Amino acid sequence: MTGRVRAGILGTGSALPKRVLTNADLEQMVETNNEWIVTRTGIEERRIAEPGEATSDYVAVACQRALEMSGVSPSDVDMLICATVTPDHAFPSTGNIVQERLGLTKASAFDLSAACSGFLYALSLGTSMIEAGRAKYVLVSAGDILSRIVDYTDRTTCVLFGDGAGAVLLGPAHGDSGVMSFNIHSDGSGKDTLYLKAGGSRYPATQETVASGDHYLKMAGRDTFKFAVQAMVSATEEVLEQAGLQPEDVALYVPHQANLRIIDAARRRFHIPDDRVALTLNKYGNTSGSSIPIALDEFYRAGRVKKGDVVLCVGFGAGLTWGAAAFRL
Repeated sequence: MTGRVRAGILGTGSALPKRVLTNADLEQMVETNNEWIVTRTGIEERRIAEPGEATSDYVAVACQRALEMSGVSPSDVDMLICATVTPDHAFPSTGNIVQERLGLTKASAFDLSAACSGFLYALSLGTSMIEAGRAKYVLVSAGDILSRIVDYTDRTTCVLFGDGAGAVLLGPAHGDSGVMSFNIHSDGSGKDTLYLKAGGSRYPATQETVASGDHYLKMAGRDTFKFAVQAMVSATEEVLEQAGLQPEDVALYVPHQANLRIIDAARRRFHIPDDRVALTLNKYGNTSGSSIPIALDEFYRAGRVKKGDVVLCVGFGAGLTWGAAAFRL
């Protein structure tokens, strides 16, 4: 493939577990209550994978649905990027597992780690590959089984997270559709704000790390909140300026589904009406990098956004990482 083209989203897909974990269920597991959870997070329930299920199981379904919507054959896909912090294995990559399952016979495949910003990082990479003429079709996916790394005795974190996967198929855009602008950022000085301590080369798994709960995620909630609001606002301002857009030009804002108070703070900064913000966290909680493509897929299939509309996605995550992307469907 030669020549510069604009990358566009040709199809979307998502996959969620059937099992529902409600706030009432959590009341029986940890010292909390529905009012406390809803008031502070906006979350009412979340989806939890069954024992024996893995991240690749959901990523594969999400990718398959994106392919079906686009009408593109699996054998035509040049690259599969899987953003995840809960891969099936340290290696081979979850992307490789999904590649084999879907019959993506000529696609390169790999995992990308940028926590809850993973989808935006993967989207920027996939877009760049297409615009550089190095690929024609790129599957950009994100998926996590966060319930495997959540401590269900820690009421400050266990109420927040759920499982799921989302995907988009990128390909050559037509007309004025396509990715208009994107940005991604990181600040390693915030690495201790949200982290999983053990299981890597620094702290390999031992009886001591298991006993001390070091294989569960840890979060400094107040610091995360302050960072998140600032990051959402700055990334949105940057991507609007890059694309030559005003806030009112955007038909649908798709923020990372972490906390309703964070989303509302950023929404008010740009005077965005409620009906132009995609919200799914009340049903699914924070599904990490997959929260944006899950919400995009749900709202697109429901007719809440249509061809020709401008969509803006923005998110943040551990690292610290953050970014945004604007595109016309």
